Amino acid sequence: AEYCSGGWGHNSGPSVLPVLSGCAIIVRGQPRGGPPPERQINLSNIRAGNLARRAAATQPDAKDTPDEPWAFPAREFLRKKLIGKEVCFTIENKTPQGREYGMIYLGKDTNGENIAESLVAEGLATRREGMRANNPEQNRLAECEEQAKAAKKGMWSEGSGSQTIRDLKYTIENPRHFVDSHHQKPVNAIIEHVRDGSVVRALLLPDYYLVTVMLSGIKCPTFRREADGSETPEPFAAEAKFFTESRLLQRDVQIILESCHNQNILGTILHPNGNITELLLKDGFARCVDWSIAVYTRGAEKLRAAERFAKDRRLRIWRDYVAPTANLDQKDKQFVAKVMQVLNADAIVVKLNSGDYKTIHLSSIRPPRLEGENTQDKNKKLRPLYDIPYMFEAREFLRKKLIGKKVNVTVDYIRPASPATETVPAFSERTCATVTIGGINIAEALVSKGLATVIRYRQDDDQRSSHYDELLAAEARAIKNGKGLHSKKEVPIHRVADISGDTQKAKQFLPFLQRAGRSEAVVEYVFSGSRLKLYLPKETCLITFLLAGIECPRGARNLPGLVQEGEPFSEEATLFTKELVLQREVEVEVESMDKAGNFIGWLHIDGANLSVLLVEHALSKVHFTAERSSYYKSLLSAEEAAKQKKEKVWAHYEEQPVEEVAPMLEEKERSASYKPVFVTEITDDLHFYVQDVETGTQLEKLMENMRNDIASHPPVEGSYAPRRGEFCIAKFVDGEWYRARVEKVESPAKVHVFYIDYGNREILPSTRLGTLPPAFSTRVLPAQATEYAFAFIQVPQDEDARTDAVDSVVRDIQNTQCLLNVEHLSAGCPHVTLQFADSKGDVGLGLVKEGLVMVEVRKEKQFQKVITEYLNAQESAKSARLNLWRYGDFRADDADEFGYSR
Repeated sequence: AEYCSGGWGHNSGPSVLPVLSGCAIIVRGQPRGGPPPERQINLSNIRAGNLARRAAATQPDAKDTPDEPWAFPAREFLRKKLIGKEVCFTIENKTPQGREYGMIYLGKDTNGENIAESLVAEGLATRREGMRANNPEQNRLAECEEQAKAAKKGMWSEGSGSQTIRDLKYTIENPRHFVDSHHQKPVNAIIEHVRDGSVVRALLLPDYYLVTVMLSGIKCPTFRREADGSETPEPFAAEAKFFTESRLLQRDVQIILESCHNQNILGTILHPNGNITELLLKDGFARCVDWSIAVYTRGAEKLRAAERFAKDRRLRIWRDYVAPTANLDQKDKQFVAKVMQVLNADAIVVKLNSGDYKTIHLSSIRPPRLEGENTQDKNKKLRPLYDIPYMFEAREFLRKKLIGKKVNVTVDYIRPASPATETVPAFSERTCATVTIGGINIAEALVSKGLATVIRYRQDDDQRSSHYDELLAAEARAIKNGKGLHSKKEVPIHRVADISGDTQKAKQFLPFLQRAGRSEAVVEYVFSGSRLKLYLPKETCLITFLLAGIECPRGARNLPGLVQEGEPFSEEATLFTKELVLQREVEVEVESMDKAGNFIGWLHIDGANLSVLLVEHALSKVHFTAERSSYYKSLLSAEEAAKQKKEKVWAHYEEQPVEEVAPMLEEKERSASYKPVFVTEITDDLHFYVQDVETGTQLEKLMENMRNDIASHPPVEGSYAPRRGEFCIAKFVDGEWYRARVEKVESPAKVHVFYIDYGNREILPSTRLGTLPPAFSTRVLPAQATEYAFAFIQVPQDEDARTDAVDSVVRDIQNTQCLLNVEHLSAGCPHVTLQFADSKGDVGLGLVKEGLVMVEVRKEKQFQKVITEYLNAQESAKSARLNLWRYGDFRADDADEFGYSR
């Protein structure tokens, strides 16, 4: 029998397709551009037994008809002799119903073996009753019959022939058990009928089970049954059926039983000439199906490869196929990149060779998600990384495996952007890919650990992982072994305290971190070159961390409705820190904290100090606060080297006069360079705002031009909608317009504004606000009011005492010109001494003398002289029992009650 992947070979005559019984055969002509014509030939003058028939399902009373004796051996004799062979036939007689009777000869002409005679000679058929031997053909048949009788062949042998009757079984009691009992060992079978390219009826030997076998892993186009009983073929259904029929019908095959689906068996049919499942795919007659490819035992990847072969060549059912990555260049389809960040559990940010960053989503997997509606406390903000079960484990798995490593990326498909709906948020376009490292498919590893699930697709949806079957298999393993999301155990809970920005908690936590020396941490987020968010695994908390000892360029700030430009090289510094430490394990030494609850200290990555590295790369300058640290020397030498290169923050290094740099190196003397300022506002906590006298004329000029501009284009009342953080113009009680910043919007009638050039605050209706014209923005002239605090004094915590001090300062210096000297910097604002312009008297010292405030003692050598002067003044106020001291020195026993700390 010829079994080829192309046509029929080049024989001229018809060939035999199925043998219907011992005396009925279907022959088929040559295929020409489609399935060829067929004819049924009934053998003249002889009769063989009828084969078994199953009762019609539509007739409940009908019974199954068994084989007649010797019917099956007769059919088998013909099947083995004729299937796929070339034959020649003659038609002797045709009934009115169209039944054709004739003779069949093996070969190209009537000189070949006469099949009817062979049957009779083997005792597998008899001459028809009442036939007279009155011509040569009849005579030869009679002779053959006599010989068979004499030799006791076939039906002429002794006995009833009941041993030739098959015990046919049309149904299987327990299909699952039946399949399992064969342990995927090949079962001999005969294909009795081909329903469509991928579904056949097979006779399983030796027990004669007649079963429907669906080919595992694939599906061919089928014949749809219409309501009127007729069938409509899907495109290529007839061709696919012919493809399978011409190769398998009535052939001896072996079937591997792989699974079952109702009464149907899923299996793979093996023929000496090949595997029909792979051939159908390769020729574009079938597509892979996910639900049954998982049970295919001979390598799902072979099936996918065969399907890909047909898709690439657009064969048959794939004639209109367009690959999901068809419009990508080869270099964009497959590349090596470095992992910079892990986003939740199904996406990573990689750095390409070009230096660009790209977000890659792992194909066909879904990260852990919250199940059910009410699992989340309504008052609590959801933190997906910690609140969604297994999200943290999944992220950590990826982070530890991938961060900073090179991976191979193979793009599988691009998910187009989708707009938001009522239930689903909008998604931007996503590049979905298979990511491997050291030959390991990361998505498969995640799924096999139960840290992600596999997305299910419509059968014709090609937008999926190129290793989809491995993902499904990995998921099946994870479910079977109860891993991660599939575990029956208690869900792991991550109680992570977020201390960032919580001053109270930070204060309690500070001594603990200071004592700890070096603590392990993971960098969760990089806000800027020197500001990071850290996760401390031992303490299970999040903190905001500022790098000590350096002055890093400030980044752009995106306040609502306003973009504040960043300082030069702020973006480069942020990128430098990100590339070096984001999501890496680092060590931190906490030294102190600022008043906003941020910790300040040193961060070490692989033994290197990040502050030093930023200075080394000319992305930060050394801050004088570094003097007290053990890293001061390395910071200075890094800065010296950077200055010599004259890059980035030191690009204009020469322009800096030497005098300004000198104090940095030996600032053991207190520098006193008082500059004239104009005090515009005193706050309730004894801070004050000043304008620089030197730029005062610029402000006056700007105000005058701005007011003229507003007068000629007055803002439409009520047209301005204030947003927090936005710069605007505000009409003060004097009826004039000033530059301001919106600090809070309670309602349109209550908008809190801060006058940026004067330092005072006010609550106004939005009708008294307007848009700040660009010509008068902070880019043209920066905000003129600068906030300062008094050096060397403690602000009273007692409200009445504080009010007394504030009133005294307001009386003395508000709206007057003074002289200001910066003494030391602090987290909030610089601490300064102020002198009256005329008498040069120290304002802060005056407050101490009056007994309105107490001295803050500082340890620095350069301040000792001035601190002594302040302490002497405090002693004289104490002995004169002025203000705070009117009840004597209360600090020893009542300090806590009064809110003072000694």
